[in-house]
Amino acid sequence: MPYIPFTEEQKQSANSVELAEFLRVRGEKLERAGREYKLIYTDIGGKHDSITMSGNRWYDHKNQVGGGSIRFMQYFYGMSFADAVQALLGYTVIPQQHSPPAKETAEKKKEFALPEANHDMHRVYAYLIKQRYIAPNVITHFAKEHTLYEDSEYHNAVFVGIDEKGIPRQASKRSTSTYGNIFRMTVEGSDTRYSFSHFGRSGKLFVFEAPIDMLSFITLHPVNWQEHSYIALNGVYENPLLRALETQESLCQICFCTDNDEGGIDGYERLRDILLEKGYTDIQRCAPEYKDWNEQLKAKNGAEALPALPHFRKNKYYELTESLLELSFIPSGSMSELRKAYRNSEYIFMTELAITGSVFYLQQAGYNSDFSGLCAKLRKEYRAYSDKGRIGQKQRSLRGVFKEAEGDLRQTARTREQSVQTAKLLYKLADLALKVAVEECCSEHELSDDQTEEAEQFLAFG
Repeated sequence: MPYIPFTEEQKQSANSVELAEFLRVRGEKLERAGREYKLIYTDIGGKHDSITMSGNRWYDHKNQVGGGSIRFMQYFYGMSFADAVQALLGYTVIPQQHSPPAKETAEKKKEFALPEANHDMHRVYAYLIKQRYIAPNVITHFAKEHTLYEDSEYHNAVFVGIDEKGIPRQASKRSTSTYGNIFRMTVEGSDTRYSFSHFGRSGKLFVFEAPIDMLSFITLHPVNWQEHSYIALNGVYENPLLRALETQESLCQICFCTDNDEGGIDGYERLRDILLEKGYTDIQRCAPEYKDWNEQLKAKNGAEALPALPHFRKNKYYELTESLLELSFIPSGSMSELRKAYRNSEYIFMTELAITGSVFYLQQAGYNSDFSGLCAKLRKEYRAYSDKGRIGQKQRSLRGVFKEAEGDLRQTARTREQSVQTAKLLYKLADLALKVAVEECCSEHELSDDQTEEAEQFLAFG
């Protein structure tokens, strides 16, 4: 394929395409899941719903990978970097070339039924013990509870979620094959308020993304494990967790054991915030040293294990916040400095000046506030899971608050209450400016990864 010299602007435009709308145009099926969308697709392994997306970001909870729009086209459609960029630019630049998506007809919900069980569990035992290093007695426990078995058609491992009366309401299947397509999917008709779990007598609940992570953790911590409670959410969805807390009233201490990667960290923080709003206070994070608990179990058994994956966005926000410098703030001249920083896209300087101004007006109102305290407040309040919008959206939000601050700072006299409101406005301006700066770093980081991958593919065939 001839080299295509894409400009940086073209790459940025391609990588900022909103995936859900783009995929609808291509005829893909999506389902709403809170603020995100789930991509529903079928291949030779069956029906899948493990990929979620919001804006230009996506994540495959099955294979634990994700990224931006360009990487999605490479991952899902097998496109080259050049083809991916061209496909995305085609949608962005010439949307009239695409016909509107056909209106989806309402599908009648299929009645839930467990897959037919095999007469034995030889393949499931072999897979979980030899490939995943799960303790045989742990497998046997759940097999005897009839919440883990082997299906007869494909010999998948089936993990069953039961209700308060012990009636199966949900099931997820995981292939046991060591070659070919590996898949994980939820059985049609499942009630997503239930999932694979174990409830003991203590008040402690361990929360996992996947059943195999849960079994791995129990294998690693076997002492009196049945006294405690465990639940696998099949991702980071809150429905099974909230149902468990509603029906198991003794549960008061929640320990999140989600993966040590971007999806797991975001999932933990989002779920923690949901529980805090509901009045739960004893919430802990129990992160594996490796990417997930099964990888940690592999490492313990001398097998090659995937390392933990740092959360680039969150770490970058913290890094930039810790490097901010306090400036001088003079009300009569600082607006011109803010205006200059905004026009020149100097987002870090804008953040520093806005925080310094916020401190100034808080002190004017009689509060004992300082620069380091507001920087710490920014870090404490930052939520990476809700900071996934495109850079254009963030720049528009920043522009709106900047215009508001520009008008506010024209005041020459303020009451105490007005000083507090000005301080809050400047704090909000600082937060938005910093988020734009972080988004620029994330875009550069992602493009660098894509270009590295493109170069490696070129060298492989060169």
